[in-house]
Amino acid sequence: MKLWGGRFAGGPAEALARLSVSVHFDWRLAPYDLLASKAHARVLANAGLLDPEELGEMLAALDDLAIAVETGQFRPTVEDEDVHTALERGLLERLGTLGGKLRAGRSRNDQVATDLRLYLRDHARRLAGQIGELAEALTEQAARHVDTPAPGMTHLQHAQPVVFGHQLLAHVQPLLRDLDRLRDWDARTAVSPLGSGALAGSSLPLDPVAVAKELGFDSAAPNSMDAVADRDFVAEFLFVTALLGVHLSRLGEEVVLWTSQEFGWVVLDDAFTTGSSIMPQKKNADIAELARGKAGRLIGGLVTVLTMLKGLPLAYDRDMQEDKEPVFDALDTLELVLPALAGMISTMTVRVDVLAASAPIGFSLATEVADWLVRKGVPFREAHEITGQLVALCAVRECELHEVSDDELATVSEHLDPSVRQVLSVRSALSARITPGSTGPGPVADQLAAVTESLIGWHRWATATVVPR
Repeated sequence: MKLWGGRFAGGPAEALARLSVSVHFDWRLAPYDLLASKAHARVLANAGLLDPEELGEMLAALDDLAIAVETGQFRPTVEDEDVHTALERGLLERLGTLGGKLRAGRSRNDQVATDLRLYLRDHARRLAGQIGELAEALTEQAARHVDTPAPGMTHLQHAQPVVFGHQLLAHVQPLLRDLDRLRDWDARTAVSPLGSGALAGSSLPLDPVAVAKELGFDSAAPNSMDAVADRDFVAEFLFVTALLGVHLSRLGEEVVLWTSQEFGWVVLDDAFTTGSSIMPQKKNADIAELARGKAGRLIGGLVTVLTMLKGLPLAYDRDMQEDKEPVFDALDTLELVLPALAGMISTMTVRVDVLAASAPIGFSLATEVADWLVRKGVPFREAHEITGQLVALCAVRECELHEVSDDELATVSEHLDPSVRQVLSVRSALSARITPGSTGPGPVADQLAAVTESLIGWHRWATATVVPR
């Protein structure tokens, strides 16, 4: 059943066969290969290469084979080199010599490029739906904490107070960018290679534009050599998944911190934690840790494909067989991680009292003092120095800013008077943040409304049918 054995006097060596076989991983392309085969059959009929009766038999056989593949009644064997070989065997079993006509005008080169684009465009929508579910879980938690004070940190040190909803929404924003990247990627991937043949197109009167339209692509490839050599869409997809993995890792890292005894900001639901085999008291944020760990796997897939592509001459090279496993693995990985993270986030309990108590610690209101001085006409450079001296005094006295006496304020600077105390509270600091995108309850509520509306639109995109069934 080899698709290329005509000029060979003997079969391949066992070592070559073992190295060459890909059907154990590319079999998941079978439904998309069959979909493209039906479109190709219609094009052959329009070109006069199949009569109407033959076309009817061909389409019926392809439909029957599709059902057999879906139900598991038809499976590849150890003799099948790849998904294309297996499916041609299935078609020949149903049609005899008529099944061999379908190969006219196409090559495995344009077949696999088409199949992989179809597969990824279909699964990109599913991935978008799962990203949206995690973003919704974060958004729903943020809605409960629009006015919950929390310590805002830079360098993992207390910096300025924020509302916890703002921090949760800060994890939503990169997910929205990931969704944007998926949509941009899809627009560039909606180009059909089918009809490009091995590299030179075809001398048969085929219609690549009609095939593209039937398969849900926006256009046919403008250059047959590039069509079979191009794996930009694979590398770009893996970049999107790798960057998504980085975003999930950063979220996971924060959850690990939030649930530690040292932070104690959040308690995870038992259903989304694990224990220790030796320490009965342990409650581990394993989902967050696994999300953090699997980012390396996603980044590795991108590096694998970029390295494979970097030195390839045009047009198709067998190295490209290595393009599929990284994207399959990326999708499989994210299909496990995203729902688990969404469940963990949606069921976690935020300890509002701990967050509120921690918000002013570490002189986090110092910037409020500096801004207060600026509003009094003090240049910020000087205001910064004055506030720094006040903090140094508090560090020596082991007290917080609001605990400094009026006399001590005066010793630091003539500009510091008792009225500065009006800004020395977390609530006043938060309510003062009124600019768009800032951490005040008002701007956070505005951001929450915008994110919620955006996610509704993304749900529509994720559930839209792009690959015909």
